[in-house]
Amino acid sequence: MRMCSGVCMVATDCRDLVIADAGPLIHLDELGCLDLLSDFPRVLVPDAVWCEVEKHRPTALTCLLLEKVEAAAADPRVATLSLTFTLHRGEREAMTLLSCYPDALFLTDDTAARLAAQTLSARVHGTLGLIVRSLRRGQRCQDEIIDLLRAIPERTTLHVRPALLSEVISQIEAIEA
Repeated sequence: MRMCSGVCMVATDCRDLVIADAGPLIHLDELGCLDLLSDFPRVLVPDAVWCEVEKHRPTALTCLLLEKVEAAAADPRVATLSLTFTLHRGEREAMTLLSCYPDALFLTDDTAARLAAQTLSARVHGTLGLIVRSLRRGQRCQDEIIDLLRAIPERTTLHVRPALLSEVISQIEAIEA
């Protein structure tokens, strides 16, 4: 067991631990591919993030992999980051968990949350990164990945620059099977 901001936390290998913000959960569910999280042993969802997903995409919470976690008291670094990057409550709670589990992978599609997490030296992936990762992990084939990426503008609420999406698709297409 470990303590984080006065809260007792269950011991875990933090390299396999994921802390999720709302965006990737919502967008993966919109694409019908929440199963891309299945190779992570633990996906922690802070209470405020859970409420946000429940409001906007409740079907995403039916994924059995997700663990709702009550927020601990924020440490001073998180308070400073929250002001600097104008983080919302769910992002603040996720940052607090990241301060407890510095080796965890943080999932977010929010630019400010990504920058704040990188300030904590956290590893960060967004929806695009998870989809691309699924090719390396053998969860999806190249054609499926390209189809998912092309579907993002029509099937999801993810805001991604068209040029970035085109570049990612081109990189996937360039991979030899």
